[in-house]
Order: sequence, then structure tokens, then C-alpha cells
Amino acid sequence: MNAHRVNAVVTSFFGQGAISLLPEELKKRSLKRGLIITDKFLYESGAAVKVGNELLKADSEYAIYYQVQPNPSIDVVRECTYAAKTLEVDYLVAVGGGSAIDTAKAVGILMTNGGEIEDYEGVNKSKNPSLPIVVVNTTAGTGSEVTTFYIVTNPRTHSKMVMIDTNCLVSIAVNDIDFMKSMPPKLTACTGMDAMTHAIEAVLSRFATPLSDKDALWTIKTIKEYLPRVVNKADDLEGRNMMSYAEYTAGMAFSNSGLGMVHAMAHSLGGFYNLAHGVCNSVLLPYVMEFNGQNKNIQSRYKLIAEALGINGAKEMSPEAAVEASTDYIRNLCKEVGIPKSFKELNVRPEDFPQLADLALADSCMPSNPIQPTKQEVIEIYTKACR
Repeated sequence: MNAHRVNAVVTSFFGQGAISLLPEELKKRSLKRGLIITDKFLYESGAAVKVGNELLKADSEYAIYYQVQPNPSIDVVRECTYAAKTLEVDYLVAVGGGSAIDTAKAVGILMTNGGEIEDYEGVNKSKNPSLPIVVVNTTAGTGSEVTTFYIVTNPRTHSKMVMIDTNCLVSIAVNDIDFMKSMPPKLTACTGMDAMTHAIEAVLSRFATPLSDKDALWTIKTIKEYLPRVVNKADDLEGRNMMSYAEYTAGMAFSNSGLGMVHAMAHSLGGFYNLAHGVCNSVLLPYVMEFNGQNKNIQSRYKLIAEALGINGAKEMSPEAAVEASTDYIRNLCKEVGIPKSFKELNVRPEDFPQLADLALADSCMPSNPIQPTKQEVIEIYTKACR
């Protein structure tokens, strides 16, 4: 049997001013008491209050929890859950990027299933659907608003727990570029390359399907065209809008195909050193593409990637040439948008590589990689990415 589940968010809004469509949707669902989950910067900048004003238009009360940190931890999830229970909210609103969304998903699962977040590490560990979740994206990269994934850092083990759960799917997603156009170039670059990583890993995944390919290949084509534009010109509204579609379709792709070795290795780095997830993915991506390209059974997939990247002569290339050409293109794109060249700049220590490799090999994303690497092979990739 070769059956596949298709996962998707229930309602999505796109475009400048899309936040104005939220109140009517909340009224349809009779949601009356919300908790906005965000970080201190978005609270102080007024973005969270701007969302709160839309909730008021739906005759909904709200409170704001603004202690979300990059790579949200067990302690943040526990504290936010306590706030949600105390306030007796009936829905959650994530305002931000992946960290806010992951926190909301974790809290939503705990609100309807109980226990501790550690109980839900792995695949489909919860019994009940999450509390309704609304997402208002402020970045164009994670795709978390459409995925079955969420990630919580365990500070005691210095590792990231990966949860893959259909019960955590978001109810309403708002991709309004008014919340995205003030992103600085560095954040725009690393979140955009995060979405590119999602798309490329979806194409190369062992569980890729024609449906996930459609979304992933369109994403690759779109990001290669628009990411350099928005990095160089923050107020490029067309570029911002297209990037919001691209990160969304990338999320749809990998939610249905799985990810791979880049994410497994990035998760261990992020949990161990508290590094930005998009940066970890971006630095690792060309090295893992090169490694996976050794698998002759998937080299033809690199031709699809090369074509989506618009590489001259991609259709006529040999599969081996497509591996090299697409890897080189991604390496040059990272350089163009300002991604750090190696982890050496981020104070990653080679003596930690064996422990990082163990964490990566145990990660939930590794099984969908086209090659199941040895520990030594993972260490070698970390070493190359640290030169």
C-alpha cells in the first residue's frame, strides 16, 4: 500500500491589509477569548497590539504573552500554558515567525491534551486536536502556519524536540506583508533561505509525491527570483508578497513529504548553541545537497531542482552535472544574500561534533533523507561547514 495523507491549514489570507479579514473569520467561529503569543520586540513595536485591535472588532477579549524567545524552550511553553489556562482562553494567536508559532502549537496541544510537552515528542503522540490557533506571520520563511511540525528546545539536554502531529494544524493563517516589510535584510535572508531549504529537502525526500513536488518546485523558482530583490530592497511589495506565498507553499510541501538531513543537523546545532534555525539550515544546505547527490537513485531529482533554479542547459545536463550545478547555485545564492560562509563565524566547536551527530541521527527529520548517514559522515559534514 502506498497511501498518503494530505495536510493543510483550514483558512488562509494573503496580501497587504489581509489582517482586516480576520475579525469576520473569528466571528464565524464564535471565538471570544484569545491569548496573543509573541516576543518582546513585536509587543513593544506595536505589532501585537495592532493584531489585538482586530480581535476587538470581533468582540473578542484578549491578553498578550510576550516572553517568546528564539528556539522556544520547555520553560516558556509551560509558562505560556499556565497563562492560557488561568485566562481560560478559547483560542491562541501567534504573532511572529517560527518561534511564536511553535510556542502556540505546543500550548494548544497541552491545553486540550494535558501533561508535559516532553510527552509529545515524536509522531502523532496527542489524542485531541489543539485549541484553535490563529497565525499572523511577520517573517517569510518557516511555513509553520501550514505544517504538522513544531519544535521545542530542552535546555537541560541542549537538544530540540521535534513534534510531528496532525492535531497541531493551524486554523487561520494571515500573511499580511504590512507585518513583514520592516524585516531587516539579515532576517529576510535567513528566513528566505529557510524556506528554500524546506523546498529542496521536500524534493529530495524519500516520501516526495507529485503533490509535494508541485509546491516545492514552484517555491524554488519563486525564491530564487524574489529573495535577492527583497534583501536588497526592503519595501519591494511585490517581492514581499511573492515570498509570503513561497514560504507557505514550501510549508505545504514538506508537511506532506518530510524534510531530511539538513534539518536534522540544524536542529542539533540550534538546540546546542541556541543559533538561529534559518542560518543553520542555510550554511548546511549546499554541503548536504552535495552529500545526498552521491545517491544515483535520486540524482535525476537534482535536474528538477536545476530547472526550477533556471540554470542554463539544465534539461540537457547529466544527473551528475545537475547535482554539481544546483549545489553551486545554492552556495552562490547564500553568498549573494549575506548568509555566513561557515559555522566558524558562529563559534561552533569541532569537539562538539560527535555529540551533535548523535542528536542529528536521532532527529525525527532524518528518516526521510535519501541517504541514512553514518555518524562519521555527519561529523564530516559538520567539519566541512565549519572551515
